[in-house]
Amino acid sequence: MPVYSMTGYASGQHSLAQAAPGQEVKPTAQGRLGLEIRSVNSRFLDLSFRLSEELRQHEPALRELLQARLKRGKVELRAGVESTQPDAVREPAARMLQRLASLQDTVRTWLPDARSLSVADVLRLGTAEEATTTDLGSSLQKVAAQAVEDLVASREREGARLAKMLLGHLKQLRELAEQARPLVPQLVEQQRSRFLERWNEAMGLAEGAASPEAAQDRALTEATAFAIRIDVAEELTRLAAHIDEIERLINKGGEVGKRLDFLIQELHREANTLGSKSAALELTRISVDMKVLIEQMREQVQNIE
Repeated sequence: MPVYSMTGYASGQHSLAQAAPGQEVKPTAQGRLGLEIRSVNSRFLDLSFRLSEELRQHEPALRELLQARLKRGKVELRAGVESTQPDAVREPAARMLQRLASLQDTVRTWLPDARSLSVADVLRLGTAEEATTTDLGSSLQKVAAQAVEDLVASREREGARLAKMLLGHLKQLRELAEQARPLVPQLVEQQRSRFLERWNEAMGLAEGAASPEAAQDRALTEATAFAIRIDVAEELTRLAAHIDEIERLINKGGEVGKRLDFLIQELHREANTLGSKSAALELTRISVDMKVLIEQMREQVQNIE
């Protein structure tokens, strides 16, 4: 199953034949139904709709269509109908004018101070009512369904790109962990030698106040305590386990964004601990490089569904 990004865009259009006033079959003007969908990352599925007046009744069906295909993301759907002859002014039918006049009289009976309809109001209301297609809802569903498929395909392509980048970062993290693993025994041995040298020097200055065996035991005890403080084997083991799990989830695909986000936080915690236990400049550099890679991964994972 592929990995899906929450970022995507799709659009669609459909030509509409509009009937002239008083006619039901012969189209005299053309309209165009336009729709576009944009999506960005979000913790949950957040849908918003910007529909023209004649399309608002279809919002529930559009919402159901999006919920069936998308699981996460802030998604905005815009749709509207526009005339392909913007300079043409359609004459409202006499039946529509009578209906508007009757409605205006009814309103002003109850609201005497209501403003009378202007010519622009009549043209807008009359055109909106008359400029209906034979099946606008069906056309809208057809365009929306194709746009959603295009959006899913767009999110899949972006998800594949993100997955490739994440796998590349995981490979670099493994290499850094392998560089860090042999450093700790070397540091412990170096520190053990230093402790012994210092104790030998101290014993020489003390002129035999303590036995050589006791001094050596004390030096070894201090070296052991130091080794425990700087031991990062456990952190490297957990780091490797998290890397394996992230790689498994990416290869599995599907809705893995939230789990990946949690694992990235765990990676960051282990890298921080590695840096805090660092007793050598080289180990500090490795920790910093790890945190840079993990932060880049965090930004990418936030876009995965």
